[in-house]
Amino acid sequence: MLVGMEEIREKIQQQRVALVHDYLVQDGGAERVFSAFQRIFPKAQPFVLIHNPKHTPPDFKGKHINTSFLNNWPLAKSKYQWYLPLLPMAAEQLDFSNYDLVISSSSSFAKGIIVPPHSTHICYAHTTTRFLWEDRIGYLTDLPQPAIVRSILPFYLHSLRSWDRMAAERPDVLLTNSQTSRLRILRHYRRDSQVIYPPADIDQIPLSKHPGDYWLAGGRLVAYKRFDLVVKAFAKLNLPLIVFGVGPELEKLKKMAGKRTKFVGKVHEQEKSRLYRHAIGFINPQVEDFGITTIEAMAAGRPIIAYGMGGAAETVIPGRTGVFIEAQTWEDIGDAVIRHKPADYDPKSIRAHAENFSFNSFQEKIIKCVARHTNITSDEPALIGDMYAQYFD
Repeated sequence: MLVGMEEIREKIQQQRVALVHDYLVQDGGAERVFSAFQRIFPKAQPFVLIHNPKHTPPDFKGKHINTSFLNNWPLAKSKYQWYLPLLPMAAEQLDFSNYDLVISSSSSFAKGIIVPPHSTHICYAHTTTRFLWEDRIGYLTDLPQPAIVRSILPFYLHSLRSWDRMAAERPDVLLTNSQTSRLRILRHYRRDSQVIYPPADIDQIPLSKHPGDYWLAGGRLVAYKRFDLVVKAFAKLNLPLIVFGVGPELEKLKKMAGKRTKFVGKVHEQEKSRLYRHAIGFINPQVEDFGITTIEAMAAGRPIIAYGMGGAAETVIPGRTGVFIEAQTWEDIGDAVIRHKPADYDPKSIRAHAENFSFNSFQEKIIKCVARHTNITSDEPALIGDMYAQYFD
């Protein structure tokens, strides 16, 4: 007999569950996934290496957040990169001896936690550790440290890559957010992972049927996201653009912006929903592991102009929900904007596609995964048959 989803969830809740994340020091896509795990397992105890109370997601309000020994060290909450040599040790010293199930959400060190033999560790790896692998050169170049420190770091990062590779072997189960991340994990960690796309709060974003009167871009304003290409394109075109978000690139972007580009800074979810609904379309010039903002824009029925690499290649359907540019250049972005015709897109069809990435869909797949790998029910063979296989082809 197949056990119902709610019964499975209740049985999981009876276990002692811990949730782990690298840091709670910013608001980003990885933090949203961590929040989603807390919503799925509300009784679970959260752990992070470093926690800045200013960046506590709503799902953790009122909960005690367990931290590592580094949390109260000087400037740890704002300059945690300074403690890079100690972060692996901080992860390994977190105590999970009282937990049956540990779910980590990791872009770097949380996957390296050590759990006791009786526990099951399921790791949702958002990507490989960027600054050790894909972005290792840029990380050293952009690091705000004295030149002598930057000259020494390459020797330490070499050994840290060995620790990172070993840490990826520790989880019993490895999940990830896209085929793009899966290939990175396979290349650097020599380990396969199962793809479960992260959730977007599409229920909080109503469908908009009107074509809008400005283009929209936004997120964390960091260099690799290439918002400079969008800003430059719209300065050349002299067309209306709104950019939301904050980050180290903000001042640079403002200096190169045209007269019809507006920066609105950090916006709350209700305001961001309004921005999506009244936009002509959303522009995603970067290579993301997944890209939550593109899903949110599609939830509002807005078409996407995206660079056809990374997560966007898995979430945007050319001709139906958006269009791909071939190269990361302002010229390609400008050409796609000029050629855009709102009549070519059906907002309802775009919204329907976005619903494949809802929280409910994510929750169902996570619960099935946990049930499978913890033997939470004797009905496991019936539970994970054909119904489970559709999620992990």
